[in-house]
Amino acid sequence: MSLQKELEERFNMVSQKVPQDILNTMLDVTRRLVESGIADNSLKVGDKVPDFNLPNAVGEEVRLKELLDKGPVILNFYRGGWCPYCNLELNAYQKRLPEINELGASLVAISPQTPDNSLSTAEKNELKFQVLSDVGNKVANQFGLVFKVPSELQEIYNNFGITLPKFNGDESWELPMPGTYVIDKDGTVSYAFADPDYTKRAEPDEVIAKLEEITTNE
Repeated sequence: MSLQKELEERFNMVSQKVPQDILNTMLDVTRRLVESGIADNSLKVGDKVPDFNLPNAVGEEVRLKELLDKGPVILNFYRGGWCPYCNLELNAYQKRLPEINELGASLVAISPQTPDNSLSTAEKNELKFQVLSDVGNKVANQFGLVFKVPSELQEIYNNFGITLPKFNGDESWELPMPGTYVIDKDGTVSYAFADPDYTKRAEPDEVIAKLEEITTNE
């Protein structure tokens, strides 16, 4: 089953459990975010990515340039371990990790969660790749992915027990759009996916196909 099919099934299941007025508010927030054109400002194929240092789930600093010295890098920006769609995505990429490693690439997931919460996400999903903490969304901002959660959605999240300040360690209520990038060894974006609709994610098949293309042309 494709990742998108899994995401659609999860959305349908959630939709049956959430009161209609709350669901309508959530859908309206997503619609407005899509219509804002935020995705147009995110990094595109051919852009150069900024180098960065971010702590992993156990507090060790990971630098993008050092990963690129070894081969291509897949960067996956996700909202947090509280997001069921993100967990489906992380698990889908974990299943394909042997193929990614075989192609000489690194897989890195990035969220605004604190390292402790990133560790919980990594352990819950049994992730064997780097899970980094971008507290304050500093790197996600450089990729043009960040937006502020509207007040009406903040209230819904709080009622669901999703208190972002606790997960992210700040009061900004900012999140990244889900985004996936394949970065070539020279720091150029070879594949880019960013969508304000959190129920849509890059298909692992597409990402791995781009990796194969990169390694074939080396």
